[in-house]
Amino acid sequence: MKEIISFLKSHLIQCPTKATLDINCLGCGLQRSFVLLLEGKIVESFVMYPALLPIVLMWLYLIVHLILKFKNGSKILMYLYICNSILITINYIIKL
Repeated sequence: MKEIISFLKSHLIQCPTKATLDINCLGCGLQRSFVLLLEGKIVESFVMYPALLPIVLMWLYLIVHLILKFKNGSKILMYLYICNSILITINYIIKL
């Protein structure tokens, strides 16, 4: 696991919006937050990018839904997507 974290830290993709326009995008901080999450630093990960944990939970729910085919799974996924979108937008506005 340490090798994976080390690899990810040394190969972070530079944000084209930040590099070109010198402003943060809606996803700025996501990679670093993911690395912090892999290191077990959950609080620091949440502070860096609050939407990461709900996004991960949404993906896990999606995978389980595709396997078990929940009755209202698609509707729940839609609500999770909307909530994540709102959380990402709020985080972006706060960081401006």
